[in-house]
Parts: sequence; structure tokens; C-alpha cells
Amino acid sequence: MKRAPDVVLATRNAGKLRELRELVAGSLLTWHGLAEFPHVPDAEETGHTFAENARLKALHYCRATGLPTLADDSGLEVDALRGEPGVCSARYAGTPRDDAANNRKLILALTAVPPERRVARFRCAMAFAEGGAVRLETEGVVEGLVIDPPRGHNGFGYDPHFLLPDLGRTVAELPAEQKHARSHRGQALRAMLPKVDALLRGRAAPDAPS
Repeated sequence: MKRAPDVVLATRNAGKLRELRELVAGSLLTWHGLAEFPHVPDAEETGHTFAENARLKALHYCRATGLPTLADDSGLEVDALRGEPGVCSARYAGTPRDDAANNRKLILALTAVPPERRVARFRCAMAFAEGGAVRLETEGVVEGLVIDPPRGHNGFGYDPHFLLPDLGRTVAELPAEQKHARSHRGQALRAMLPKVDALLRGRAAPDAPS
């Protein structure tokens, strides 16, 4: 019996890791979180775009763990704020990361912006590294509006303030299955998984010990 290839999910964000594990459920690969590698230092996210940071993280953790690695960088882009918080989404209000503080800063920055001009999008860039090189990249985008009062208790980050106009609900009001079907991360991962599977499982893996 062939052993399923191992892949690292490169995040220490508990909410993101939970989503990724839900999205890869049923995959024929073996997935590992970074908690299994406590000795590995965090990647330095010095890129100017989500795609650059996704590549940096995928390469860093691939080299540090010696395993194929799937990484993403994602965040919120608000047109009225000229694309902010963008790549700074996770630490918009400073370090350490604080979702509540990030949301407060976002809503304060939009105080003078009318509801119809609060157009925004969640963007996710995903990269897969193996053998010390980036092999695959995908992206997902979902459009919406930023609203003041938070709504919903699902999800994390900016989800309670991100309204999907066609549904009339925020991302935080959606059940997990519906969120994954619409989300930027869900889009990117659905495009990525078949490619990773074909790349890794298309090779002969050693037999598992009997």
C-alpha cells in the first residue's frame, strides 16, 4: 500500500488553519500544521504583494521542514483606502496580531466614506513549494462591501464586517460549507489541490511498512 505524500500547511493562524483543514478534508494527501514543527522560525513576510509573500512563506517552510509546503497570503483590499489594509491586513493595527483592533482601525478609517463607496475584496494568493522551488500558484478573489456593525460569529479577522451584497449577509454569518464555496481561500485551494495531487501522487511513493 502506497504511503500518502506529506504536505505542510504553512500557517500559525488558528482560524486559517481550521479553514484549510476543512477545505482539504477528503484529500488523499497527509497534511501537517506548523505546530508539528515548533523549532521552525516564522517566515519574514517582506513581499509587497500577496503573491510575493505566499512564495516567501512556501519556500521558507519547505526548506525548514524538508517537506512540500502549501502557503497562502491573504487579506482585505478597500478601494476607498487605496487598497489598504492589503498585505498588512493581519497586523493593520500593529503587533501582535489583534483582530478586534484591526477591525476598529478599519471602521475608523472609513468613518467619512458612505456605505455605497465601501467597495472591498478579500484576495488570496497561494503558492506550493517542493524541492526548494515554487512549483504552483493560484489566486482567489471575492467582492463585497465593508459595513460598520459587525454581524455573525463564524470565521475570523474581518469576516464580521465584510458583506456579500447578493446574499445580504456577512462572511461571518455564513455556515462553514457556504463560506468555503464562496471565499477567496476556497477558490484558491480548489484550483490548487488537483495540481498538487497530480504532482505528488503522480510519482511513485514508497510502500508503507506492513
